[in-house]
Amino acid sequence: MLIYIHGLNSSSRSFKANRLRERLAPHTVVAVDYPAHRPADAVSALEDFFSDLLGQHQGIEPAVIGSSMGGFYGQYLARRFRFSHLFMINPALTPWSLFRDHIGETITTADGERYRVSEALIESTRAYGVDHPCDGTPTTLFLERGDEVIDARVAERIYAGCGRLMVWDGGDHAFQHLDEAIETVREHLDRRAGS
Repeated sequence: MLIYIHGLNSSSRSFKANRLRERLAPHTVVAVDYPAHRPADAVSALEDFFSDLLGQHQGIEPAVIGSSMGGFYGQYLARRFRFSHLFMINPALTPWSLFRDHIGETITTADGERYRVSEALIESTRAYGVDHPCDGTPTTLFLERGDEVIDARVAERIYAGCGRLMVWDGGDHAFQHLDEAIETVREHLDRRAGS
């Protein structure tokens, strides 16, 4: 089983979510909706989701893939729940440094909810940062150096000693190497299914 955690203004019906479902069949892919723009609510909703999931399926260790802010939240959740593997696509590992240029802007989510970027909102993400990610959680990062939103070197530096880094030149924040990433995820899911 693979759980997809979408990015900041996205949803479970995004292109990435649908592509994962399509390309990884017959493996189960579950995309969860949550309020990514409200950090405390986001973490609460995701913790409830994983508690329910793991309560219903005793003994499973799902693989998790998070895109952008979904990678940020996935990294945090991997320290609270047992995942077979954490995959991250262009993760926003330090959101407090990314959103400063957008203070005061009104942004609309994929579901039509509008919110303003404030200093308090930005600072509230710090509570969910992970200071020491090299704790044994198996992790693969899919990064594109052409990402215009997130500097891939941040993730490369943080995970240099403890994660599998798959890095492509070019690309963008939407992530142009999704099919290649999906094949890596499939290998993991196939191995788990065969064991």
